[in-house]
Amino acid sequence: MTKQQLFDQATALPAVSAAAAREYARNQPGLAEAVSNTLLLRPDIEQLIGTGNQAMMEDNHRNHGRFIASLLQAFSPEILVETILWVFGAYRSQGFQPGYWPVQLQAWLQLLPQHLSAASLQEIAPLYRYMLAHQPDFADLSDPAHTTAGADHA
Repeated sequence: MTKQQLFDQATALPAVSAAAAREYARNQPGLAEAVSNTLLLRPDIEQLIGTGNQAMMEDNHRNHGRFIASLLQAFSPEILVETILWVFGAYRSQGFQPGYWPVQLQAWLQLLPQHLSAASLQEIAPLYRYMLAHQPDFADLSDPAHTTAGADHA
């Protein structure tokens, strides 16, 4: 999939109401902590994030929550896609494996119902499903071998 196709599909995501965005923003600190706690229980967490990267993973979850909260308030498909690609590259360079991202997003999806009302969940879950469904595409487009070849598929 190309970057443009990712933009196009993100553009088709349903709009999120201001009320749902506010609820997510209010609850995202606890949600980020719950995601970190869930992932830390995995026996393969070091294989996914690299040795000694627990604090970096926890920072990523807090940053993710803040980023999504701001994105829900002013949605931009370009910012979504470009940020995910940047995050993939930055964290991969620190030892995070591509398999970490689907595991992390599954945890967010599983924990969202515990932190959001049913109405807000219904509005916000499509964004998470989009990110999860396109993890292989983001991994491919952010692969150093891919970008070194100059084929950013823009």
